[in-house]
Amino acid sequence: MYGLYDKEGILRFVDSDKDACIAYAELFELSSTNYCLMNLANDTKKVKGKTNLDQNLGVNNN
Repeated sequence: MYGLYDKEGILRFVDSDKDACIAYAELFELSSTNYCLMNLANDTKKVKGKTNLDQNLGVNNN
């Protein structure tokens, strides 16, 4: 899975296809300097512990 984050760190789109994420960015006219494409874990069983992305993003933005 891939996640498309805007320059503010907000998750905008998730898809299993990298090209679909890039197409989404192009659709909303996001240039490559305004987004970050990250490879997300495909199997949630491999991720240890519980992660709340909203809380983590809030901490990082302070």
